[in-house]
Amino acid sequence: MTGDKPTSGSALLTWMPVAVMIVVAAVDVVAGPGVGFLPLVSLGPAFAGLVGGWRRTVLIGSVALLLCVVLGMYDGLFEERRGFTAMASVGGVTGVGIAAAVMRSRREAELASVRSIAEVAQRVLLRPVPRTAGPLQVAVSYTSAVAEARIGGDLYEVVASPHGIRVIVGDVQGKGLAAVETAAVVLGAFREAAHDEADLVGLGERLERCVGREVDGEKFVTAVLAEIGEGHEVTFLNYGHPAPMVVRRDGTSDFPEPPAYALPLGLGAHDGDAPEPYRVPFGPGEQLLLYTDGVTEARDAKGSFYPLGERGADLLQAPAAHGALQRLREDLVRHVTGPLHDDAAMLLLRYHSHGGAKERAPA
Repeated sequence: MTGDKPTSGSALLTWMPVAVMIVVAAVDVVAGPGVGFLPLVSLGPAFAGLVGGWRRTVLIGSVALLLCVVLGMYDGLFEERRGFTAMASVGGVTGVGIAAAVMRSRREAELASVRSIAEVAQRVLLRPVPRTAGPLQVAVSYTSAVAEARIGGDLYEVVASPHGIRVIVGDVQGKGLAAVETAAVVLGAFREAAHDEADLVGLGERLERCVGREVDGEKFVTAVLAEIGEGHEVTFLNYGHPAPMVVRRDGTSDFPEPPAYALPLGLGAHDGDAPEPYRVPFGPGEQLLLYTDGVTEARDAKGSFYPLGERGADLLQAPAAHGALQRLREDLVRHVTGPLHDDAAMLLLRYHSHGGAKERAPA
Protein backbone atom coordinates (compact mmCIF):
# COMPACT_ATOMS: atom_id res chain seq x y z
CA MET A 1 0.00 0.00 0.00
CA THR A 2 1.43 3.36 -0.94
CA GLY A 3 1.54 6.28 1.39
CA ASP A 4 -0.65 9.35 0.98
CA LYS A 5 1.67 11.90 -0.58
CA PRO A 6 0.37 15.37 -1.37
CA THR A 7 -0.08 15.94 -5.08
CA SER A 8 0.59 19.19 -6.93
CA GLY A 9 -3.17 19.67 -7.31
CA SER A 10 -3.86 19.40 -3.57
CA ALA A 11 -0.91 21.70 -2.78
CA LEU A 12 -2.35 24.29 -5.18
CA LEU A 13 -5.75 24.10 -3.50
CA THR A 14 -4.11 24.38 -0.08
CA TRP A 15 -2.49 27.72 -0.88
CA MET A 16 -5.26 29.00 -3.19
CA PRO A 17 -7.34 30.73 -0.43
CA VAL A 18 -4.37 32.78 0.79
CA ALA A 19 -3.25 33.62 -2.75
CA VAL A 20 -6.73 34.72 -3.81
CA MET A 21 -7.16 37.02 -0.81
CA ILE A 22 -3.73 38.58 -1.37
CA VAL A 23 -4.52 39.22 -5.02
CA VAL A 24 -7.97 40.68 -4.24
CA ALA A 25 -6.53 42.94 -1.55
CA ALA A 26 -3.76 44.20 -3.84
CA VAL A 27 -6.12 44.87 -6.75
CA ASP A 28 -8.60 46.60 -4.44
CA VAL A 29 -5.94 48.91 -3.05
CA VAL A 30 -4.66 49.76 -6.54
CA ALA A 31 -8.04 50.09 -8.27
CA GLY A 32 -9.84 51.90 -5.47
CA PRO A 33 -13.39 51.54 -4.16
CA GLY A 34 -15.09 52.33 -7.44
CA VAL A 35 -14.33 48.95 -9.03
CA GLY A 36 -16.01 46.85 -6.31
CA PHE A 37 -13.47 44.03 -5.79
CA LEU A 38 -14.08 43.73 -2.06
CA PRO A 39 -16.79 40.98 -2.17
CA LEU A 40 -14.29 38.77 -3.98
CA VAL A 41 -12.49 38.31 -0.66
CA SER A 42 -15.12 35.61 -0.04
CA LEU A 43 -13.28 33.40 -2.56
CA GLY A 44 -10.75 32.69 0.20
CA PRO A 45 -13.11 30.73 2.49
CA ALA A 46 -14.82 29.27 -0.59
CA PHE A 47 -11.57 27.60 -1.69
CA ALA A 48 -10.71 26.72 1.92
CA GLY A 49 -13.77 24.49 2.12
CA LEU A 50 -12.41 22.31 -0.69
CA VAL A 51 -9.39 21.03 1.26
CA GLY A 52 -8.53 20.76 4.94
CA GLY A 53 -10.86 20.57 7.92
CA TRP A 54 -13.53 22.91 9.21
CA ARG A 55 -11.09 24.59 11.62
CA ARG A 56 -8.94 25.73 8.71
CA THR A 57 -12.03 27.05 6.94
CA VAL A 58 -12.99 29.00 10.09
CA LEU A 59 -9.48 30.46 10.25
CA ILE A 60 -9.48 31.47 6.57
CA GLY A 61 -13.00 32.90 6.96
CA SER A 62 -11.93 34.94 10.00
CA VAL A 63 -8.96 36.33 8.09
CA ALA A 64 -11.25 37.14 5.16
CA LEU A 65 -13.68 39.01 7.46
CA LEU A 66 -10.83 40.95 9.03
CA LEU A 67 -9.45 41.79 5.59
CA CYS A 68 -12.92 42.86 4.48
CA VAL A 69 -13.21 45.24 7.48
CA VAL A 70 -9.76 46.73 6.89
CA LEU A 71 -10.30 47.24 3.17
CA GLY A 72 -13.81 48.52 3.74
CA MET A 73 -12.52 51.15 6.17
CA TYR A 74 -9.67 52.00 3.78
CA ASP A 75 -12.15 52.47 0.92
CA GLY A 76 -14.72 54.24 3.10
CA LEU A 77 -17.38 51.69 2.23
CA PHE A 78 -18.95 51.56 5.70
CA GLU A 79 -20.40 55.00 5.13
CA GLU A 80 -22.79 53.20 2.82
CA ARG A 81 -24.21 49.70 2.56
CA ARG A 82 -21.50 48.28 0.31
CA GLY A 83 -19.14 47.51 3.20
CA PHE A 84 -21.78 45.64 5.18
CA THR A 85 -22.90 43.78 2.05
CA ALA A 86 -19.33 42.64 1.44
CA MET A 87 -19.05 41.42 5.05
CA ALA A 88 -22.35 39.55 4.73
CA SER A 89 -21.07 37.92 1.54
CA VAL A 90 -17.85 36.78 3.22
CA GLY A 91 -19.72 35.52 6.30
CA GLY A 92 -22.23 33.56 4.20
CA VAL A 93 -19.59 31.91 2.03
CA THR A 94 -17.57 31.05 5.14
CA GLY A 95 -20.57 29.33 6.70
CA VAL A 96 -21.19 27.30 3.54
CA GLY A 97 -17.47 26.40 3.36
CA ILE A 98 -17.51 25.18 6.97
CA ALA A 99 -20.55 22.99 6.28
CA ALA A 100 -18.90 21.60 3.14
CA ALA A 101 -15.68 20.85 5.05
CA VAL A 102 -17.59 19.00 7.79
CA MET A 103 -19.52 16.89 5.26
CA ARG A 104 -16.36 16.10 3.31
CA SER A 105 -14.52 15.06 6.47
CA ARG A 106 -17.35 12.69 7.36
CA ARG A 107 -17.32 11.13 3.90
CA GLU A 108 -13.55 10.69 4.05
CA ALA A 109 -13.86 9.01 7.46
CA GLU A 110 -16.55 6.66 6.10
CA LEU A 111 -14.39 5.86 3.07
CA ALA A 112 -11.39 5.13 5.30
CA SER A 113 -13.56 2.81 7.39
CA VAL A 114 -14.80 0.97 4.29
CA ARG A 115 -11.23 0.56 3.02
CA SER A 116 -10.14 -0.77 6.39
CA ILE A 117 -12.94 -3.33 6.34
CA ALA A 118 -12.01 -4.28 2.78
CA GLU A 119 -8.41 -4.85 3.84
CA VAL A 120 -9.55 -7.12 6.67
CA ALA A 121 -11.82 -8.99 4.25
CA GLN A 122 -8.90 -9.35 1.85
CA ARG A 123 -6.72 -10.87 4.57
CA VAL A 124 -9.49 -13.30 5.54
CA LEU A 125 -10.28 -14.26 1.95
CA LEU A 126 -6.72 -14.43 0.62
CA ARG A 127 -4.73 -15.49 3.64
CA PRO A 128 -0.95 -15.19 3.43
CA VAL A 129 0.40 -18.32 1.79
CA PRO A 130 3.12 -20.26 3.64
CA ARG A 131 6.66 -19.22 2.71
CA THR A 132 7.59 -22.91 2.49
CA ALA A 133 5.53 -26.04 1.95
CA GLY A 134 7.40 -29.32 2.02
CA PRO A 135 10.25 -29.03 -0.48
CA LEU A 136 8.79 -25.86 -2.01
CA GLN A 137 9.40 -22.16 -1.59
CA VAL A 138 6.20 -20.22 -2.18
CA ALA A 139 5.71 -16.61 -3.28
CA VAL A 140 2.56 -14.77 -4.32
CA SER A 141 1.78 -11.47 -6.02
CA TYR A 142 -1.58 -9.75 -6.44
CA THR A 143 -1.90 -6.59 -8.53
CA SER A 144 -5.30 -4.92 -8.66
CA ALA A 145 -6.58 -3.27 -11.82
CA VAL A 146 -7.77 -0.33 -9.67
CA ALA A 147 -5.22 1.43 -7.49
CA GLU A 148 -7.69 1.96 -4.66
CA ALA A 149 -9.01 -1.58 -4.72
CA ARG A 150 -8.11 -3.95 -1.89
CA ILE A 151 -10.07 -6.99 -2.99
CA GLY A 152 -11.14 -8.66 -6.21
CA GLY A 153 -12.15 -11.89 -7.96
CA ASP A 154 -8.73 -13.54 -8.41
CA LEU A 155 -7.97 -16.28 -5.87
CA TYR A 156 -5.12 -18.51 -4.79
CA GLU A 157 -4.30 -20.93 -1.97
CA VAL A 158 -1.63 -23.45 -0.95
CA VAL A 159 -2.54 -26.34 1.38
CA ALA A 160 -0.15 -28.93 2.77
CA SER A 161 -2.46 -31.95 2.93
CA PRO A 162 -1.86 -35.62 3.78
CA HIS A 163 -2.01 -36.28 0.02
CA GLY A 164 0.64 -33.74 -0.99
CA ILE A 165 0.95 -30.00 -1.53
CA ARG A 166 -2.24 -28.83 -3.18
CA VAL A 167 -2.58 -25.50 -4.92
CA ILE A 168 -5.34 -23.55 -6.62
CA VAL A 169 -5.22 -20.36 -8.69
CA GLY A 170 -8.47 -19.11 -10.15
CA ASP A 171 -10.30 -16.18 -11.66
CA VAL A 172 -13.97 -15.43 -11.03
CA GLN A 173 -16.00 -14.14 -13.94
CA GLY A 174 -17.14 -10.59 -13.30
CA LYS A 175 -16.19 -7.92 -10.79
CA GLY A 176 -17.40 -6.40 -7.55
CA LEU A 177 -18.82 -7.92 -4.43
CA ALA A 178 -20.52 -10.77 -6.30
CA ALA A 179 -17.12 -11.92 -7.60
CA VAL A 180 -15.64 -11.65 -4.11
CA GLU A 181 -18.47 -13.77 -2.69
CA THR A 182 -17.89 -16.45 -5.34
CA ALA A 183 -14.14 -16.43 -4.65
CA ALA A 184 -14.88 -16.94 -0.95
CA VAL A 185 -17.07 -19.96 -1.79
CA VAL A 186 -14.34 -21.54 -3.94
CA LEU A 187 -11.57 -20.95 -1.40
CA GLY A 188 -13.65 -22.25 1.50
CA ALA A 189 -14.49 -25.42 -0.39
CA PHE A 190 -10.89 -25.92 -1.51
CA ARG A 191 -9.41 -25.49 1.97
CA GLU A 192 -11.72 -28.19 3.32
CA ALA A 193 -11.68 -30.61 0.39
CA ALA A 194 -7.89 -30.43 -0.04
CA HIS A 195 -7.52 -32.37 3.21
CA ASP A 196 -10.39 -34.80 2.63
CA GLU A 197 -10.21 -35.91 -1.01
CA ALA A 198 -7.73 -38.64 -1.83
CA ASP A 199 -7.03 -37.52 -5.40
CA LEU A 200 -7.15 -34.34 -7.46
CA VAL A 201 -10.14 -35.47 -9.52
CA GLY A 202 -12.23 -35.92 -6.38
CA LEU A 203 -11.12 -32.48 -5.19
CA GLY A 204 -12.15 -30.92 -8.50
CA GLU A 205 -15.54 -32.66 -8.47
CA ARG A 206 -16.17 -31.38 -4.97
CA LEU A 207 -15.36 -27.84 -6.02
CA GLU A 208 -17.64 -28.15 -9.03
CA ARG A 209 -20.57 -29.31 -6.88
CA CYS A 210 -20.00 -26.55 -4.36
CA VAL A 211 -19.71 -23.77 -6.93
CA GLY A 212 -22.64 -25.07 -8.97
CA ARG A 213 -24.80 -25.19 -5.82
CA GLU A 214 -23.80 -21.81 -4.44
CA VAL A 215 -23.66 -19.58 -7.52
CA ASP A 216 -26.65 -21.15 -9.30
CA GLY A 217 -25.25 -20.64 -12.79
CA GLU A 218 -24.80 -16.89 -12.37
CA LYS A 219 -21.01 -16.99 -12.15
CA PHE A 220 -18.21 -19.28 -13.24
CA VAL A 221 -14.60 -19.66 -12.20
CA THR A 222 -11.64 -20.61 -14.35
CA ALA A 223 -9.12 -22.45 -12.20
CA VAL A 224 -6.10 -24.70 -12.29
CA LEU A 225 -5.42 -27.21 -9.51
CA ALA A 226 -1.97 -28.61 -8.86
CA GLU A 227 -0.69 -31.37 -6.61
CA ILE A 228 2.97 -31.98 -5.76
CA GLY A 229 3.56 -35.29 -4.01
CA GLU A 230 6.61 -37.34 -3.11
CA GLY A 231 7.63 -38.05 -6.70
CA HIS A 232 9.37 -35.44 -8.80
CA GLU A 233 6.27 -34.50 -10.74
CA VAL A 234 3.23 -32.24 -10.52
CA THR A 235 -0.33 -33.22 -11.38
CA PHE A 236 -2.62 -30.61 -12.91
CA LEU A 237 -6.37 -30.34 -13.31
CA ASN A 238 -7.42 -27.45 -15.55
CA TYR A 239 -10.87 -25.82 -15.64
CA GLY A 240 -10.54 -23.47 -18.59
CA HIS A 241 -7.58 -21.59 -17.06
CA PRO A 242 -4.34 -20.41 -18.68
CA ALA A 243 -1.72 -23.16 -18.74
CA PRO A 244 0.90 -22.87 -15.98
CA MET A 245 4.53 -22.09 -16.77
CA VAL A 246 7.29 -24.50 -15.72
CA VAL A 247 10.85 -23.16 -15.62
CA ARG A 248 13.47 -25.91 -15.92
CA ARG A 249 16.90 -26.05 -14.29
CA ASP A 250 18.59 -24.97 -17.53
CA GLY A 251 16.46 -21.79 -17.69
CA THR A 252 14.11 -22.97 -20.44
CA SER A 253 10.36 -22.82 -19.92
CA ASP A 254 7.25 -24.52 -21.24
CA PHE A 255 3.51 -24.27 -20.77
CA PRO A 256 2.14 -27.81 -20.36
CA GLU A 257 -1.34 -27.96 -21.86
CA PRO A 258 -4.08 -30.32 -20.62
CA PRO A 259 -5.26 -33.15 -22.89
CA ALA A 260 -8.51 -31.18 -23.24
CA TYR A 261 -9.72 -28.00 -21.63
CA ALA A 262 -12.76 -28.50 -19.42
CA LEU A 263 -15.48 -25.96 -18.73
CA PRO A 264 -14.86 -23.57 -15.85
CA LEU A 265 -16.16 -24.38 -12.39
CA GLY A 266 -19.87 -23.62 -12.11
CA LEU A 267 -20.71 -24.67 -15.68
CA GLY A 268 -20.74 -28.42 -15.07
CA ALA A 269 -24.50 -28.54 -15.74
CA HIS A 270 -23.78 -27.79 -19.43
CA ASP A 271 -22.56 -31.38 -19.97
CA GLY A 272 -19.03 -30.45 -20.94
CA ASP A 273 -16.12 -32.87 -20.78
CA ALA A 274 -14.72 -33.48 -17.30
CA PRO A 275 -11.13 -32.29 -16.85
CA GLU A 276 -8.45 -34.94 -17.19
CA PRO A 277 -5.51 -34.91 -14.79
CA TYR A 278 -2.10 -34.80 -16.43
CA ARG A 279 1.37 -35.15 -14.96
CA VAL A 280 4.43 -33.04 -15.70
CA PRO A 281 8.01 -33.60 -14.44
CA PHE A 282 8.85 -31.16 -11.66
CA GLY A 283 11.88 -31.60 -9.47
CA PRO A 284 14.65 -29.88 -7.52
CA GLY A 285 15.87 -26.59 -9.00
CA GLU A 286 12.73 -26.09 -11.10
CA GLN A 287 9.94 -23.52 -10.75
CA LEU A 288 6.20 -23.51 -11.35
CA LEU A 289 4.28 -20.28 -12.01
CA LEU A 290 0.48 -20.26 -11.79
CA TYR A 291 -1.24 -17.04 -12.83
CA THR A 292 -4.51 -15.47 -13.97
CA ASP A 293 -5.23 -14.08 -17.42
CA GLY A 294 -4.65 -10.55 -16.14
CA VAL A 295 -0.95 -11.34 -16.64
CA THR A 296 -0.91 -12.72 -20.19
CA GLU A 297 -3.66 -10.35 -21.42
CA ALA A 298 -1.98 -7.19 -20.11
CA ARG A 299 -1.38 -4.89 -23.10
CA ASP A 300 1.11 -2.12 -23.73
CA ALA A 301 0.37 1.17 -25.49
CA LYS A 302 0.59 -0.58 -28.88
CA GLY A 303 -1.88 -3.28 -27.85
CA SER A 304 0.73 -6.05 -27.57
CA PHE A 305 0.16 -8.73 -24.91
CA TYR A 306 2.70 -9.25 -22.15
CA PRO A 307 5.29 -11.79 -23.41
CA LEU A 308 5.40 -14.05 -20.36
CA GLY A 309 6.98 -16.89 -22.33
CA GLU A 310 9.84 -14.66 -23.53
CA ARG A 311 10.62 -12.79 -20.31
CA GLY A 312 9.30 -14.93 -17.48
CA ALA A 313 12.08 -17.51 -17.25
CA ASP A 314 14.88 -14.91 -17.11
CA LEU A 315 13.08 -12.70 -14.58
CA LEU A 316 12.48 -15.67 -12.26
CA GLN A 317 16.19 -16.45 -11.88
CA ALA A 318 16.63 -14.25 -8.77
CA PRO A 319 18.04 -16.11 -5.73
CA ALA A 320 14.90 -15.69 -3.59
CA ALA A 321 11.42 -16.69 -4.75
CA HIS A 322 9.81 -13.49 -3.49
CA GLY A 323 12.46 -11.36 -5.16
CA ALA A 324 12.02 -13.23 -8.43
CA LEU A 325 8.26 -12.77 -8.43
CA GLN A 326 8.66 -9.09 -7.55
CA ARG A 327 10.91 -8.64 -10.59
CA LEU A 328 8.27 -10.26 -12.78
CA ARG A 329 5.52 -8.07 -11.34
CA GLU A 330 7.54 -4.88 -11.88
CA ASP A 331 8.24 -5.88 -15.49
CA LEU A 332 4.52 -6.50 -16.03
CA VAL A 333 3.62 -3.05 -14.69
CA ARG A 334 6.29 -1.42 -16.89
CA HIS A 335 4.90 -3.23 -19.92
CA VAL A 336 1.43 -1.82 -19.35
CA THR A 337 2.69 1.74 -18.56
CA GLY A 338 -0.51 2.45 -16.66
CA PRO A 339 -3.20 0.72 -14.63
CA LEU A 340 -3.93 -2.89 -15.51
CA HIS A 341 -7.21 -3.63 -17.26
CA ASP A 342 -7.74 -6.73 -15.12
CA ASP A 343 -6.50 -8.04 -11.79
CA ALA A 344 -3.30 -10.06 -12.04
CA ALA A 345 -2.47 -12.82 -9.54
CA MET A 346 0.72 -14.90 -9.68
CA LEU A 347 1.81 -17.76 -7.45
CA LEU A 348 5.35 -19.12 -7.72
CA LEU A 349 6.43 -22.55 -6.44
CA ARG A 350 10.19 -23.11 -6.38
CA TYR A 351 11.49 -26.62 -5.72
CA HIS A 352 14.47 -26.51 -3.32
CA SER A 353 17.62 -27.43 -5.22
CA HIS A 354 18.74 -29.75 -2.42
CA GLY A 355 15.66 -29.79 -0.22
CA GLY A 356 17.70 -27.08 1.41
CA ALA A 357 17.47 -23.88 3.39
CA LYS A 358 14.20 -22.16 3.68
CA GLU A 359 13.88 -18.67 2.30
CA ARG A 360 13.96 -15.98 4.92
CA ALA A 361 10.87 -13.79 4.97
CA PRO A 362 11.54 -10.20 3.87
CA ALA A 363 11.46 -7.61 6.65
